[in-house]
Amino acid sequence: MEVVICRDAQEVGELAADRVIAYLEGIHTPVIGLATGSSPLALYAELSRRVQAGTFDFSHGLGFALDEYVGIDPDHPESYRNVIRRTVVEPLKMDPGRVRVPNGFAADLQGAADEYDAAIEEAGGVDVQILGIGSNGHIGFNEPFSSFSSRTRVKTLTPQTREDNARFFNSLDEVPRHCVTQGLGTIMDSRVAVLVATGEHKADAIAAMIEGPVSQRCPASILQFHPRAVIVIDEGAASKLESAEYFRHVAANDHVTGYSRD
Repeated sequence: MEVVICRDAQEVGELAADRVIAYLEGIHTPVIGLATGSSPLALYAELSRRVQAGTFDFSHGLGFALDEYVGIDPDHPESYRNVIRRTVVEPLKMDPGRVRVPNGFAADLQGAADEYDAAIEEAGGVDVQILGIGSNGHIGFNEPFSSFSSRTRVKTLTPQTREDNARFFNSLDEVPRHCVTQGLGTIMDSRVAVLVATGEHKADAIAAMIEGPVSQRCPASILQFHPRAVIVIDEGAASKLESAEYFRHVAANDHVTGYSRD
């Protein structure tokens, strides 16, 4: 696991974008996993800046969103279909027909979830999976006690997650109670996982993910077993890491490739 501690959210976006581009370079049809929420916004903004500058082209890529609310109208402004369109597809000049979001409005939700996993496999798997992290340690909407081998499926959102997401809605009552999310097993199949987080409110989850035991209490801790996980965080998110100085030392002294091999 590579841990990169940055000064602020802007630097998180810049360095995470460096990693994403480096890992996608040379892939004829890159496949990227797309997270929603506040965490990856600085990363998407930086990728968009590079697209506008002509130094990055992702128009030929494929995208698979991590999750979607169940029962929300696809045209609702806070459906993840619309969020991905606003924050990723349009800014990165991606082909909307090449970006998929789980179907939270299907009559057969699990059937649609199974088909989603099959579509990822048919595309050759995810080359780079972008992730955020919830305050309770969830990635995607894999809440605490999710199975480490889980695939795309329906999940019940915790009260904490619904409260955290209520800021995007008019009231807590409007926040859906269920979602369709890629499973932890699906996420772990990605070739590279790039997780970004900012702010002290994420510090407990970050410490549990990086330094705690691998436990279903902190679903993101499964990334300790990922063959190439890159964690890019700011000082606030890193504030409860006991080994922060070690991670800074590794970043400052890895002169061979510029990327940690830990």
